[in-house]
Amino acid sequence: MKLDELTNQYCYFFEEDAFEETTRDGFRRRVITGDRLQLCFWRIAGGATGSYMHQHDAHEQLGIIMRGSLDFRIGDVADDTRQVLRAGEIYLAPTGIWHGDSIFVGDDEYDECWILDVFSPPRDDLRDAQAEPEVIRLSGELSGDES
Repeated sequence: MKLDELTNQYCYFFEEDAFEETTRDGFRRRVITGDRLQLCFWRIAGGATGSYMHQHDAHEQLGIIMRGSLDFRIGDVADDTRQVLRAGEIYLAPTGIWHGDSIFVGDDEYDECWILDVFSPPRDDLRDAQAEPEVIRLSGELSGDES
C-alpha cells in the first residue's frame, strides 16, 4: 500500500468512535495495517476475562502497555511465573513463544488496560473485529486470540 492510496493517512488513535467492539466482552480495538506490519490498539476493560495461553506460528508480537497494567505469563508453558507490566513497559513474543493467561487491570481514569500491539507480518484475522482470531492454543487447536 502506498501513502497516496490511504483514504486518511492521519490517524488519531484517541477518537472514541474509531474503536470497534470485538466478539469478546470488554475488548475494543483499532487496527492499522501496512504492508509488513500492523498496529492494534486495544482498550480492554479492567477485569475482562477469557485469556488463555497461546502462540503465533507466523507472527512476531511486541506489546506496549499504555494505561493500567497487564498481569500475564510469557515463555515456557510449564513455568507458572507471572509478569506484571505497567504503563510504559513492553513485552516481546517472538514467533512460537507462548503468552497469555492474562489479567487486565484497569487504570484509575477509564478502568481500562490500553495495549499497543505491533505484529509482523500483519495478521489477516485482525482485519475484521468480528472474525475469530487464529492462534495456537496449548491443546494444539488453531483458535481464538488474546493480547
